[in-house]
Amino acid sequence: MFDFLLSEDAKRRKLLAIAPEGPVKVFLSSPLIDRNQDVHAVSLLSLDFETSGLDPGKDHIVSAGYVDISRGEILLSTAMHDLVRPNKLLTENSVVIHKITDDDASAGKSLEQVISSLLQALAGKVMVAHNANIELAFLTQACRQLYGISPRFPVIDTMRIAKKWLERRNKEIEQGDLRLFNLRKRYGLPMYQAHNALTDAIATAELLQAQIAHMDSRKILPLKQFLK
Repeated sequence: MFDFLLSEDAKRRKLLAIAPEGPVKVFLSSPLIDRNQDVHAVSLLSLDFETSGLDPGKDHIVSAGYVDISRGEILLSTAMHDLVRPNKLLTENSVVIHKITDDDASAGKSLEQVISSLLQALAGKVMVAHNANIELAFLTQACRQLYGISPRFPVIDTMRIAKKWLERRNKEIEQGDLRLFNLRKRYGLPMYQAHNALTDAIATAELLQAQIAHMDSRKILPLKQFLK
């Protein structure tokens, strides 16, 4: 009750007090990044999930890909791509999109292993995702399933940045304009094959760097103007 009156860091400390020992408690132990800090100096983690559908209540994470961004540099040496071993067969429709078969997924890691590694990688950083509602919803659901609670994840949504930019210039937004790979074309970024979690995470990281540079990367740009 009255949690809405608490600061984000107070909410973090409240969750930390009740968090079970393990990955979620370690994640919550890291203080939140100052929202007034220059986005160029903030540690970021670009994340993408491939999922069996769009409903986190009944669908599940199929794969996770992520990579660090530090001071404007995408650190490919940190790139991770994990398949998640499912507890039920994948649907034909989802396999057509992400190309991960039941045989592939059966050789993957448990959801707990994947989320534990992801939380460790995310600690003290800001998440970056394209259409971040999907990643947030599935990560929140996974944390609640595994640990009984979910942290509040600070996130930068590259789709939201693009939408605000187009709206401010009174540009009509047509169907498909906000898709990741259509937005990349605007900045002259190379085309990658879509629907691979790691490739999409790297593609999102590159898009964010282009968006920041387009705003004028020489200026101090507070993190708060990017946060979802």
